[in-house]
Amino acid sequence: MTDTAAPSSTSSTERTSVVVVGAGPAGLTVANILRAASVDCVVLETESREFIEQRPRAGFLEEWAVRALERRGLADRLLENAQVHSECEFRFAGERYTFRYGDMSGHHHFAYPQPLLVTDLVRVYADERGGDIRFGVHDVELGAIDSDQPSVSYTDPDTGGRVRLDCAAVAGCDGARGVTRACLPPEHVGVARHEYGIGWLALLAEAPPSNDCVVFGIHPRGFAGHMARSPQVTRYYLECPPGDDPENWPHERVWAELHERLAADGAQPLTEGRLIEKRVLDMHNYVVEPMGYGRLYLAGDAAHLLAPIGAKGMNLAIHDALLLGDALTAYCGKGDESGLSGYSAACLGRVWQYQEFSTWLSDIYHGASSGDPFRAGITAARLRRTLASPTAAAGFAGLYIGKDADY
Repeated sequence: MTDTAAPSSTSSTERTSVVVVGAGPAGLTVANILRAASVDCVVLETESREFIEQRPRAGFLEEWAVRALERRGLADRLLENAQVHSECEFRFAGERYTFRYGDMSGHHHFAYPQPLLVTDLVRVYADERGGDIRFGVHDVELGAIDSDQPSVSYTDPDTGGRVRLDCAAVAGCDGARGVTRACLPPEHVGVARHEYGIGWLALLAEAPPSNDCVVFGIHPRGFAGHMARSPQVTRYYLECPPGDDPENWPHERVWAELHERLAADGAQPLTEGRLIEKRVLDMHNYVVEPMGYGRLYLAGDAAHLLAPIGAKGMNLAIHDALLLGDALTAYCGKGDESGLSGYSAACLGRVWQYQEFSTWLSDIYHGASSGDPFRAGITAARLRRTLASPTAAAGFAGLYIGKDADY
């Protein structure tokens, strides 16, 4: 949507301090921070509550992110139910290599699917703290974002009437396909993009995990990944051509490729099961810089996209939201604009560090299947050095867990 004034057909006008567009991890974290500080806000979401609480998404949280949510009172169920991971396994050339990054970094991952985190955040914001969240809204438009009196208008799903929310600031947390990023004027905001030229077939299988930790299979036929989601469900990935049709991957072909690409001496056989999700992800990244304009501030996938190569996207969204929530609280509560003026710069250091790590890790994952013997040899050498050199291993462990991302 373009940055235009609200339509003349607006049937009602309301006032709030902050409008949060999008009820994903970023938007809901911002909203909870504002609500806890008694700052008025309204969350707008185009989907239903049931949809966002069931939508399959990422499931790996770095420890710093979990501890930050815990300090805000937002991680009780996560800490009770999440699985803890402190090692991963690489498989290539028929061998298995366990990488104990927890021992090296002193930190670990929490496996907790995004739908569960969203469910928790909605419950705290709406049910426990009485926050205002409006589901199923249509035709969201932003107005006057370059002024001190921005607005957001939408169509009410029950009445069909237009509602305008006048506010002090807008948090754009509506993802890669949302409306807020489209409001940024290209003469003031740039978008840097990177295409990997590969696809991943993302799979969910009704099958118990076949390993206690995440497994990365590096194979001439293509990358394969194994990630536990629950005791009964496993996430798998298979490298495929970008734009491939998921229907080209029937049950038998999927499992044959997984068995082939994840094979290694001493590895436990894969437990097969019904495929309950099957979609192709074209691997690409982008960064919006600066992460906002006027009184519109972007967070999460609206501001930057990370392919799932390094399992960083949800963590980066939480990092943005923590900074933005505090900055908005200071602005709305005390008139302190320093946090908002420095918001983009404060985020982008970690954003670019995660982008660089994702690109480096992609070379490791996909070198063997590149069709280029020189590239395959180089990336195999990088992986062996990372696993064998204490210095290289410690550096990788810190970046993998997000411990060394702010510099």
